[in-house]
Amino acid sequence: MTELFARIGRSSLSIFERLGNGTLFLFQILMGLGFGFKRPTLVLLQIWAVGVRSLSIIMVSGAFVGMVLGLQGYNTLVTYGSEESLGALVALSLIRELGPVLTALLFAGRAGSALTAEIGLMKATEQLAALEMMGVDPLQRIVVPRFIAGLFAMPLLAAIFTAIGILGGYFCGVGLLGVDAGAFWSLMQQHIDLIDDVMQGVVIKSIAFGFVVTWIALYEGYASLPTSEGVSQATTRTVVNASLAVLALDFVLTGLMFH
Repeated sequence: MTELFARIGRSSLSIFERLGNGTLFLFQILMGLGFGFKRPTLVLLQIWAVGVRSLSIIMVSGAFVGMVLGLQGYNTLVTYGSEESLGALVALSLIRELGPVLTALLFAGRAGSALTAEIGLMKATEQLAALEMMGVDPLQRIVVPRFIAGLFAMPLLAAIFTAIGILGGYFCGVGLLGVDAGAFWSLMQQHIDLIDDVMQGVVIKSIAFGFVVTWIALYEGYASLPTSEGVSQATTRTVVNASLAVLALDFVLTGLMFH
């Protein structure tokens, strides 16, 4: 029993230590944001790396999620004779929840893991140490542009995912199942509010998810052990921790916004 409590204590201390180090790491990033905005070329390159290169999986996933929502929504609404409301159902589901959340999970799996592996390999091959030897702060030169890029890329990817998903629901509902196209769009427009739905769902949630996912990915890479095994473990932790953080944060934000 004593050994059990000792293990729990050691695990708790390790968790709090990582949380503390991660918070200090975040403060250092925030203090260096000015450098990132002074070097927009570095930020644009990272937006291309984490955003544009993620477009394929975002668009394909959004299309299939929208088509699945169209199928499932139609099968439910037709029972009550309300299949014309399919557009509102698909749009609200994507804008409020599925668009930002699924985009964040895909972003963590694709871009987050790539950021962790990239920085972890830089540390393992002593590229970060070489920058310090030349008087260059690796946090400002390497980490800050990637952090800013994650904040910009995530809302854009969430908007694209949501738009493609709505088109997928339209294709499935109107093109395959025979729902009236006018009713699909008109009822969707009636039930979607710019501030309450689009701003709070797509914009605020996606920015918060991008902040958390990018922070976790960068910290795990920067704090990884400088070995191949250490980098692989850090990449795994990024995907797991970022996904759990997104789901927990989504619950909190949904409770605050849509109560």
